[in-house]
Amino acid sequence: MPVEKARRENFPVASRLLPRRQRDHLMAVYGFARSVDDIGDDAHPDDRLRLLDEVDADLARLYDGRPPRLGPVRGLARTVRECSVPADPFHRLVAANRRDQQVVRYETFDGLLGYCELSANPVGHLVLWVFGEVSDARLALSDKVCSALQIIEHCQDVGEDYRRGRVYLPGEDLRRAGCPIGHLAATATSPRLREVVAAQAERAGAMLAEGETIVGTLSGFARTAVAGYVAGGHATLAALRDARYDVLGRAVRPRRVRLLGGWARLLVTMRRPAPARRLPSP
Repeated sequence: MPVEKARRENFPVASRLLPRRQRDHLMAVYGFARSVDDIGDDAHPDDRLRLLDEVDADLARLYDGRPPRLGPVRGLARTVRECSVPADPFHRLVAANRRDQQVVRYETFDGLLGYCELSANPVGHLVLWVFGEVSDARLALSDKVCSALQIIEHCQDVGEDYRRGRVYLPGEDLRRAGCPIGHLAATATSPRLREVVAAQAERAGAMLAEGETIVGTLSGFARTAVAGYVAGGHATLAALRDARYDVLGRAVRPRRVRLLGGWARLLVTMRRPAPARRLPSP
C-alpha cells in the first residue's frame, strides 16, 4: 500500500537511482507518515485521537529499546538504528494529525505555515537524517522546501480537503478575494477561488525557489534525492498554472517529462559543494 501511494505523490519518494538501503529507509519513513495520515483522515472520528496516542506510545517503546507493537513503527526500527534518527520528527507528524482533529481552518498564511512545521517540515528533517546530511543551515532550507510542497498539495486538494471538513486556504485570503466558503464545494472552480489558489501557489513558488539552494549544499545520493523533491514541486506548480488553477474541475498532476527535465536542471545548475581544502603538511 505505501508503494502504491508513493507513486501518486508529486515527487519521487524513493527513486531507483538511489541505493537499495537508502530507498528502504525512505520508504520506512514514508510508510510511517502515510499510516499516521490515514489515521487522521480515514479512521472513525471517535477513534482518531486514541489511535494517534497509541502511535506516540509505540514510538516511545521503540526509543526505549522495547519492541514496538504497530507495523509502521516496527518498520522504522532499522532506520532509527542505522541512521541515528531522533524521535522528535516522528512525534511532530503525529501531532499534525492530532491538530487536524481540532483545527479545521486557518485564518492566515502564517498560521498555515505553523501547521506545516508539524505536517511537512519533519519529513525533510528525516530525509536529511537518512542521508547523514543534517546541519542547521540545511534544516532551515529543507523547511522552505517542505512547507512549499505542503502548500502546493493543499492547492491541488482543495475539494478533497473540504469534503473532509478542512480548509487549508487562509480565511483572510478567501475574504479578500470575495470567495464564499461554499465555492470550495462546487464542481467547477470559480474565478474568485482560482485567484486564491493562485496566490497560495505564488507563495509556495517563492519559498521553493529560496529552499532549492539546499541542492547545492549536498553531494552524492542526497543531492539526487532532494533535487527530485524540488523538481516535483516545480512541475506541480507548472501544472497548476497550465490548468489555470482549476482544481475542482480536474485532477491537477505534474507531467513526468517536466519533472524529469527540472530534476536534471537542478542537478546540473546547482553548484556542488566545494571539496574541503587540505592544510599543507608542516
